[in-house]
Parts: sequence; structure tokens; C-alpha cells
Amino acid sequence: MHLQIIDWIIVAVILVICFAPALFMGRRAGRNTSEFFVSGRAVPWWLAGLSMVATTFSSDTPNLVTDIVRRNGVAGNWVWWAFVLTGVSTVFFYARLWRRSGVMTDLEFYEIRYSGTPAKAVRGFRAIYLGLLFNCMIMATVNLAACKIAAVLFGLERWQTLSLVGALNVVFAAHSGLWGVLVIDMIQFFVKMTAVTAAAYFAVTAPQVGGLHALIEKLSATPGPGGLNYLSILPDFSNNWDVAVAVFIMPIAVQWWAVWYPGAEPGGGSYVAQRMLASKSERDALGAVLFFNVAHYVLRPWPWILVALASLLVYPQLGDIQKAFPNLDPRLVGHDIAYPAMLKFLPVGFIGLMVGGLIAANSSTILTHLNWGASYLVHDFYRRFIRRDADERHYVRAGRVATIILFFCSSGLVYLLDTAKNAFDIILQIGAGTGLLYLVRWFWWRVNAWCEIVAMISSFLTSLVLLMLARSGMAFSTHAALVTTVIVTTVCWIVTAYAAPQTDHAVLLEFYRKVRPFGPGWAAIRREAGIVVDEVAAGDNIPMALLGWVTGCMAIWSALFAVGNYLYGRWGYALALTAIFVVSGAVLIRIVNRLWVGAGEEMERARAR
Repeated sequence: MHLQIIDWIIVAVILVICFAPALFMGRRAGRNTSEFFVSGRAVPWWLAGLSMVATTFSSDTPNLVTDIVRRNGVAGNWVWWAFVLTGVSTVFFYARLWRRSGVMTDLEFYEIRYSGTPAKAVRGFRAIYLGLLFNCMIMATVNLAACKIAAVLFGLERWQTLSLVGALNVVFAAHSGLWGVLVIDMIQFFVKMTAVTAAAYFAVTAPQVGGLHALIEKLSATPGPGGLNYLSILPDFSNNWDVAVAVFIMPIAVQWWAVWYPGAEPGGGSYVAQRMLASKSERDALGAVLFFNVAHYVLRPWPWILVALASLLVYPQLGDIQKAFPNLDPRLVGHDIAYPAMLKFLPVGFIGLMVGGLIAANSSTILTHLNWGASYLVHDFYRRFIRRDADERHYVRAGRVATIILFFCSSGLVYLLDTAKNAFDIILQIGAGTGLLYLVRWFWWRVNAWCEIVAMISSFLTSLVLLMLARSGMAFSTHAALVTTVIVTTVCWIVTAYAAPQTDHAVLLEFYRKVRPFGPGWAAIRREAGIVVDEVAAGDNIPMALLGWVTGCMAIWSALFAVGNYLYGRWGYALALTAIFVVSGAVLIRIVNRLWVGAGEEMERARAR
């Protein structure tokens, strides 16, 4: 694929528009670590929400969705659509708690919630584990997709692609801090959405596809392996039970609350928590996460899905992709590469738009992960355990050095991964079993630092044993391995909650007074502190939050599926889903307004105190 002069001009214009504003953020970011890592806690809800969406819209996301659709049809996307439950629960139960905590990173939470050496150990370990090892795995996944796209479009080797994206991303991440990341994300989101919408249009209108109506007709008459219906939004529970369990039942029943996954963490965490902590108020934290979930699940998926469905007609087999691109490294050929392969249908001008959009997609995610990972390494490890008495500018410089180190480490991992879906599965397995702990620790005083340690160890050891059994011939299905890991891990940390030394009560009291978690799990601490129920935060209404959670999920899913049915031409289903969306959306707005009023009253009371 060759870019014309107009394409290169468009790419250059996109890069200037996206990145030039971030150049002006360097001086502000360099003031102190609060500005560099959490933007001085002054971010409005819409900017924080847009940044969350842009971050999760990375260069590997279209490839991942294409891989899923080609393997398991549209219904396969339930492996990540189920995280709606996680995201909306964060809106109504956790966003305001995070903002009240006042921490700079979510790992700092450990030392305001727990006490003693175990709390320090958990914070330090997870700073390295998440900030370096796990974070580099995520960035390697994103850059692997960039390498595959560049190989298809330009014939570049992996090292060439990594050099180019590294030069761009490291400079801006190190220079402008989170403020620069937020501004870049805001602009890039609109560029990326325009680009993928154009890609979907030209993929569907390609000669081999013949338009949207023809696409639906051809795929309806072309079942996949085992009679798979590629178009179905729900899996076939009668003929493909194993697939239904893997892509629907397990994600809905277990995965959403049991698995720690970046961007969809039970209880919030990683860069989602970073944006909540950077928000200028509790209202903004709540609004940011709600906006993120709506945009993340409703606005983005269908352009990718349409390209994936069209690719089934253009490249039915992986061998067809290899034939179309004979110079492509065979090691890069997988179902996920069908997305960049479909970009050959883009006309002049739109190729430049897509290339600019893909660069933007890569940068928005990598910039966030570099800044987020550096915040862990500097604030939660270097500053906490190695050098505690330096000035703020020293820690900002350390953050910039950590940014460079993170990119080189993640680049090395690119050579160890094969496909986006494989990386997705690895990440899910690593985080299996710990999710319930992250949900409960806010609402039950008995959870202690030893619970966190035991959960991590038991999850790792269980996964390791299952892997060894699989290599010896006793293979478990993915969902069986997940359930086993969840059960073992959960039993271990619950036993630890009663058997291990409790958190110091002075720490528990201070945490309660600062964060004000609601519910019966803190009743004993409230009694000890002499706090009556009437003094609990006005906006913390559990029944209202539960109703908001249910209606929020209904609104998002109904809107998502209404769009799909409109595209399929199923007007009856589409109109019914639209009606559900309107009703649930109206209820959701009323609930959010009620909770925002409660948050406002709480802020006024805090000022009065």
C-alpha cells in the first residue's frame, strides 16, 4: 500500500494538531509530581472521560475485535462487553470514594487503608509488578498491533516501527506529563472515530462485499465452524454450548467481578483511577467514569465489527491474507491482522486519515501507560522506599527517566507475543481471582494487607499449577481454569481476613473519616468512632446506587444492541431496544442528578468543617 502526497500531508496535519498543544504543557507538568501525574487535581469530567475512552481505543483494539469476530462471531465480544457491569459499578459505588481518598496513585491506597509492614510490602511489590512487568505487557500488546499494521501498510520490520513510535511517544510523555496526555487524548479521540468510521464504510462497500445489505445476506448464508452464526449478538446455547460458556456465561457470571483487567478493574484502578484522582471534584469523577462507559461501549464497537465481518468475505482463511500480502512475515499472520489488511480498500486521502488515526490510537494508549507506569515506579517505589527527601523537580526528572525505561522494556516484549487475543488471554489469566477482593476492601473493615498478599500468591500459584498440568497432558478449558483460580483465591483471602493480624484500628478510623465508605461492613468502626448513620454522606444511598447500576447497564447494552440491529435491518428489535434505552436512560439521568446533588451537599459540609 502506497501513500500519495495528499496522504502524507493529512498525516502531518493530524500529528501537528494532536501533538502541538502538548508542547505547551511541559512547564506546568514540570512544577511538581502532582501536576506531572494527576494534573494538579483540576481536570473536568468531560476531559477525564474523553481521555479514558481514547486510552482504551488503542491500535490493538480494532485488531482484537477483528480476531474475536472472526473466531466466535459478533457474540464473542461478550468477553469484553461483560465489563459494562464493572464499569458502571465503578460509577455508582467507587468513583467518589477514590476521589475522597486524596491519593496520587491507586497504590498509595494501600497505606491509608492498611497498616504496618504488609501494607508497605504490597504497595512496593505492586509498584514493580504493575508499573513495570504488567504495564510493559500491555504496551507490548499495543505496539505489536502497531508493528502488524506497519508491516501490512509499509512493509516495515518490527524494530523500525518500534523506533518510530518510541521517538514520538517517549518525547511527549516525558515532556508534558498527564496534562499533555489529556490534551492529546481529547483531540485524538475524534480523529480516531472519524478514521475507523471511514474504514468501515469503504470495507462494507468493497466489491467483494457489495454493501451493507449484501454483507448481511452473505454472512447469514455462510455459517462458520460448528454452524456458528457470525451475526448473532448472543451465542448459540443449543449447538455451541462450549462457545456460549466461554464468551457469554463466564464473562457475565464470573469474569467481570473476578478478574483484574486494565481499564475494567473491579472497583476501579490503574489509569481509570488516575483520571478519577485527577478530577477536580467528586462530581467530576462520577461524571467522567459514566461518560467513559457510555462512549466506550456504545460509540466505538460497530465500526470495528463491520470491518471484521467484511473481512470474512474478503479473506475467509488466513491463507488468503498471506496470498494478498506475500511479503508479510508469516509470524505476524493471525486473525487480528485481517483489520489492517482490509485497509487496502481505502481511497487516496482516507489512507492518510487512517494512518494518522492509527498513530493517534497507538500514542493515546502508550502515552497513558508510560505516565501511569512512571507514577507507580517513582511515587510508589522510588520516592517511598529509596529516596524520600528530594525536591519535587527531582521526582519529575525521575518520572521522565522511568518513562524512557518503560518503553524500552515493553519493546523487548513485542518479540514474545503472537496475537492481540493471546495477549488478552494472558492478561486475564494473570489477574484471575483477585477482583472480588478489590470490590470488597472498600466496604468491609476486616480486609487487611495480608489478604492482598495471599490473593496475589494464591492466584499466581494456582495459575502456575494449572499451566504445569496442561503441559503434562491434563489440559483444562479456559473457563474451568478461571473458575478454579477464582475459587481457590477467594477462599484463601477470606480465611486470611479472619486469621491474619487485623489492620490497626487507628488506621481504620482515619480511613473511615476520610473516605466515608457506606454500608454495613463498617458498622463496627462507626460504632467505635461514635458516628451515627445520619452522619453518613448524604449522597451515599445504596438502593439508589444499585438502581443506577442496573439502569446504567441496561441503557448501555440496549443502545449498543440497538445500533447493531439498525445495521442488520432488524427494525422491530432495533425499535424495541431503542425504547428500552430511552426509558432506562431517563431513569439513569434522574439518579445521577440525585447523586450529584448529594455530592454537592457533601462538599459543602466538608468545606464547613
